[in-house]
Amino acid sequence: MNLNTSDTSRRVAIQKMLLAISGFSFMPSMLMAENQASTLPPSFTNDGLKPFLVPPSAPLEPGKVGLNIRTLVRSSQTNLQFSSVEFAVAAKKMGPAPHLHKELDELMFVVEGTASVMVEDTVYEIPAGGWHLRPRNMSHTFFNNTNQPFRAIDMYFNQNFEDYLEELYYKIIPDMIAQKASMRDPAIAKRMDALHAKFGITEFPKQRELIIKKYGLW
Repeated sequence: MNLNTSDTSRRVAIQKMLLAISGFSFMPSMLMAENQASTLPPSFTNDGLKPFLVPPSAPLEPGKVGLNIRTLVRSSQTNLQFSSVEFAVAAKKMGPAPHLHKELDELMFVVEGTASVMVEDTVYEIPAGGWHLRPRNMSHTFFNNTNQPFRAIDMYFNQNFEDYLEELYYKIIPDMIAQKASMRDPAIAKRMDALHAKFGITEFPKQRELIIKKYGLW
């Protein structure tokens, strides 16, 4: 009888100990979650955010200049946390000159074809369905090294970068074509310098020519 009582007491003690251990192991994760929630910056709150839908649309074409964009999500819709742009690149077409962003991180999702992305001295080949992150303060560019167009979606974080792209592709480039000018034209170069300064971009145009020659791009 005493043995049974002793066994019962021992089992109860072990159960209490296990409960205590599991409780302590759970507490750090709870404290961490509370700490993360309490330290999120104000820009990450959902004040004023409203749900929205981006309806499907016909696939974007590269267009006459071989590189075309279409804004999907505006930063004004997300409290400047996020924006998204679809772009299409023609076969063997070079993208922008290598450049870096002081404040912007970019995430690419390739929808169709294969994109080549250069970050510093490394080239990544990203097929349809692949993702690629281009962090701030790292020189990067993209181009199409295949004989077929590619389409991708770029996602931009914490900057209204869609405004930069729309200024470039809908205003500066059309003006440049109409004037039969180039990016070296003083008036065009002045506008580009102002745009880069506004969005914290440093560009390396000489490297663009080297990439074009190396891969036979246009």
